[in-house]
Amino acid sequence: TPNIEADSAHRGSEPLRSQQGGVSHRAIPDTIRPVQRHQDKGVAGDLRPGVFIFNAASGGLPSQEVTFAKIAKQQGYKTALIGKWHLGLNCESSEDHCHHPSNHGFDFFFFGIPLTNLRDCQPGHGTVFRIYKYLPYETVAIVLLTAAFLHYRGVITVSRGLLGILLSLSATATCLTVGFIMMIPYLYCVLTRDHRVVEQPFTSENLTQRMTHEAVDFVELELSDTFPAVFLFHPSAHSHVCCHGIYGDAVHEVDWSVGQIMQTLDRLNLRENTLVYLTSDQGAHLEEISDGREVHRGSNGIYKAGKSTNWEGGIRVPGTLRWPGNIPAGREVDEPTSNMDLFPTVVKLSGASGPEDRVIDGHDLMDLLQGRVDRSKHEFLFHYCNAYLNAVRWHPQNSSSVWKAFYFTPDFYPENGTACFHTHACFCTPGFVTYHDPPLLFDLSRDQSESTPLTPSTEPAFYSVLAVMEEAAEQHRGSVESQMSALNLMWKPWLQPCCSTLSQLCQCQQDQ
Repeated sequence: TPNIEADSAHRGSEPLRSQQGGVSHRAIPDTIRPVQRHQDKGVAGDLRPGVFIFNAASGGLPSQEVTFAKIAKQQGYKTALIGKWHLGLNCESSEDHCHHPSNHGFDFFFFGIPLTNLRDCQPGHGTVFRIYKYLPYETVAIVLLTAAFLHYRGVITVSRGLLGILLSLSATATCLTVGFIMMIPYLYCVLTRDHRVVEQPFTSENLTQRMTHEAVDFVELELSDTFPAVFLFHPSAHSHVCCHGIYGDAVHEVDWSVGQIMQTLDRLNLRENTLVYLTSDQGAHLEEISDGREVHRGSNGIYKAGKSTNWEGGIRVPGTLRWPGNIPAGREVDEPTSNMDLFPTVVKLSGASGPEDRVIDGHDLMDLLQGRVDRSKHEFLFHYCNAYLNAVRWHPQNSSSVWKAFYFTPDFYPENGTACFHTHACFCTPGFVTYHDPPLLFDLSRDQSESTPLTPSTEPAFYSVLAVMEEAAEQHRGSVESQMSALNLMWKPWLQPCCSTLSQLCQCQQDQ
């Protein structure tokens, strides 16, 4: 963005730009050395939709997981999270805050939202909870009309009591659906300051400006002789769409926000002492069209599909870094990296050692960014959808090919599209995907758009490549445990964060 001095850039999950495909026999190892892995207790599940959709759910990031904020805090940094959390909040009561950021290494959760920023939080944009789609209104109407016609013709006799029951059930279902949708902003759109709800539902129009001011204040106020170093994690609360309309304005807001933080660092003479990393978590949300048919979705260019998928359009995102004097200006890295690399990078830069009781999937980025090495340490990358291993990427050490294999793919709607308009986002549970045996295989060095799967007739090494990838995949699958059970995902009234009372719809005015 214009407010960032592009001292360095890399692309998350992006392969080498290679002009040659194919793979030599030397590129395929005979065996893959087994490793002992810590059982991952992170946020993963095998249910639909696979993310927390209630503030009043009891699941969250387990306390035994080690975050980069915990490491930085142990090394003497003052740590803060300003923005989106979405990793759980409470366990047994609305005030126990067992999953709160303060339990994961953050000194301050100055200003943020514990859930994602739903379209329901934007007045007039409709709802993502399309419950009405799953209610059998058409079936009930057909039954009632058929019964009335047959009763009129004397074929059957329908009592007034039965008719009343059917009409009552239909009316009750309609009222509950409408009532739930009307309650969503009060239950979901919660703004917190540390452990206190300060606005419910929050006002989204100036949310970016308010969060940015909080971020600037944190850097200015917390730097001192006692705490000479600060660690700020600032996940934006914007939605997953881009290009034009309301989100076009949001892009300008993000640009302004980043500029404000960069100017603060420059004003405090912290340019050479601060690593700034700006990236995205996923591609554009292609299904984002308002109930009024206003198009908010963005474009992922030549890359297929978008958010909630492991096609390149869903996982290939830009990353920009600045650290004058430490990262060469203008350097571009075109290697497969991952947001998982942030953890070991922060740990190394803080002067700490990473945990030794588990295998960390990420790798320290500094050798790659500073030009000491040309290849990413990620020979394999494993792309999950919920707790299901969806795809595997393999970049052999002595080959220009970047192989990617899909074990299943989402069922698009319409079928000839690249999005899931029938469900607002693509799901990965049975009934919403197509399984592939053998897996779909692509060489991204020759087909970045993933347009044409390879076959044994078009790729001589087809089965050899898949065999290597499956051996690596089998080892990795065993390290993931489903933690997001139905019980952890469901709404529990006693866990609902509320700044007033339920009878007052948990309303409170804008935070001052």
